[in-house]
Amino acid sequence: MNIQTAIDSDKAKAVGPLPAGHPPVRQGRIGVLLSNLGTPDGTDYWSLWRYLREFLSDPRIIELNKAIWYPILYGAVLTTRPQKAGANYAKIWNREKDESPLRTITRSQTERLAAAFADDDRVVVEWGMRYGNPSIEGAVERLTAQGCDRIVFFPLYPQYSATTTATANDQLYRGLMKMRRMPTVRSVPPYYDEPAYIEALARSIETHLTKLDFEPEVILASYHGIPKSYFEKGDPYHCHCLKTTRLLRERLGMDEKRLMTTFQSLFGKAEWIKPYTDKTVERLASEGVKSIAIVNPGFSADCIETLEEIDGEVREVFMRAGGEKFAHIPCLNDSEDGMAMLEQLVRRELAGWL
Repeated sequence: MNIQTAIDSDKAKAVGPLPAGHPPVRQGRIGVLLSNLGTPDGTDYWSLWRYLREFLSDPRIIELNKAIWYPILYGAVLTTRPQKAGANYAKIWNREKDESPLRTITRSQTERLAAAFADDDRVVVEWGMRYGNPSIEGAVERLTAQGCDRIVFFPLYPQYSATTTATANDQLYRGLMKMRRMPTVRSVPPYYDEPAYIEALARSIETHLTKLDFEPEVILASYHGIPKSYFEKGDPYHCHCLKTTRLLRERLGMDEKRLMTTFQSLFGKAEWIKPYTDKTVERLASEGVKSIAIVNPGFSADCIETLEEIDGEVREVFMRAGGEKFAHIPCLNDSEDGMAMLEQLVRRELAGWL
């Protein structure tokens, strides 16, 4: 039931008049903050060292006791891994802008979303990374400096995991804890089963399949993995991934043998959720499958895990095991369908504020 009132809402919320000597006040605008995982600032050893230190020091990522993990991290891991990771980043680096593809794409997504709200000067769109630069905290500071007292925070992870969505929100609130005047915040929920997301993925798959000179016998939906122990403790990520694939199968009219779910990007010696992507493509090739395509529904933008790992390492595994045709289907990135989906979700979360 609505309460009828003669009070003009816009006038009631207007700033002023302020008393003499009052500090300047900027308010009344709404920020939209896109966030992704992050990338190193360069491909050199120390850029990767700083990035990996921040990433692998996150207790949401590595749940081992610090007394056990830190000697390993600051010993073997940060001694050897930066050089190897830097070489892999160098294979996909955007040389023109001197940055990773993830940074290039996330910036473009931000700019395109801002353009969609260009006719409403109340909305300001920014972006910040969980690890590395630009930071989430810096993005919040830029938004509040422009008068945003409300923020819609959008972690660009379709499927929820404590290792992604949760830690992004952790970082947001760490920044907010330092602020005297904290803005009101809404966080966009996981969108793994949103019809607009499934439709955008399906269209992207259909479009790219028509561009191939072969028809893949099998399509893999490859998601970033998590340790099996995290799943057993209650992380819903595995279930979210399986539902995304199921909905994609229904939309594309494919069965479980044509469109399969696998998991990639393993780290360490612990068991992770299965089946593993690299082992699956190796098995398929050994069983006589000659052509496959891989799509990454868990990534909103192409990055090291899709461009170097899937289109590089996994492609090589498949070919070496006897495969002949391999295709990587790009992420939604800043495509028309991808951006239309992001805009739709953002406008839904802005309901009541605009």
